[in-house]
Amino acid sequence: MLKVAIPNKGILSETAIVMLREAGYAVRRDSRELHVIDVENNIEFFYLRPRDIATYVGSGSLDVGLTGLDLLLDSRSPAKAVEDLRFGESTFRFAAPHGAFDSISQLSGKRIATAYVNLVEDFLSKSGITCELVELDGAVESAVRLGVADAVADVVSTGNTLRQAGLEIFGPVILKSTAHLISAPGKESLANPLLRRLRGVVVAREYVIFDYDCPTELLDQASVITPGIESPTVSPLRDPSWVAVRALVKAAETNSTMDALYELGARAILVSAIHAARI
Repeated sequence: MLKVAIPNKGILSETAIVMLREAGYAVRRDSRELHVIDVENNIEFFYLRPRDIATYVGSGSLDVGLTGLDLLLDSRSPAKAVEDLRFGESTFRFAAPHGAFDSISQLSGKRIATAYVNLVEDFLSKSGITCELVELDGAVESAVRLGVADAVADVVSTGNTLRQAGLEIFGPVILKSTAHLISAPGKESLANPLLRRLRGVVVAREYVIFDYDCPTELLDQASVITPGIESPTVSPLRDPSWVAVRALVKAAETNSTMDALYELGARAILVSAIHAARI
């Protein structure tokens, strides 16, 4: 039975549970449940603290897990990143009081507060920078004001929280992180059935199905607009001067694609959502 680690709380947990449910797995119905066995799919889910998942998987105690790339790298676990699941986006940056630093080279010998000590240390070591890292578990943006650090390294979305604390972003991006499927060393192949289902969910979320009628003489041009994955499916109609076309299109491009097809001369353009897929 495949043993899988799932975040037990936070944004990663909520999205992971929805994704697994859409993939056809039995998931917990109560936030207090920490263990769910899906007998039908021969899989066992363990709901764990997000920071601990990479450690459990890396040790081989669990086969695979869903966690953030940031947490995987910060753990220094031997667990392997198998697939980017394209949710839980976060960006890590340095920040300090206005005008305090222009580049990360100036951080040498300074104090940096962060909740991701190993991640930041590994990033700085690549540039030959040594500094004192102050490990905090939250409210990192207050560290400079309270006198425990000269700069911070933290997750940035809009930057409003940092600006409210009197800080400005500087230097390069430390890491752009998303949720990943990870596996224990040497167990990557065990993740394949789960991986195929999760990929199917990602495709179902990112693509829609286009069906439309197209004049035969315009088929080549229409195929450029909707190339599909391998190629569009083309079927004859009773009228030999027209064909029916079906293709996958990025959901974000739905309206622009419909406009382009209609202007070209396609008609009866229909768009359908995808419930599940295997690409």
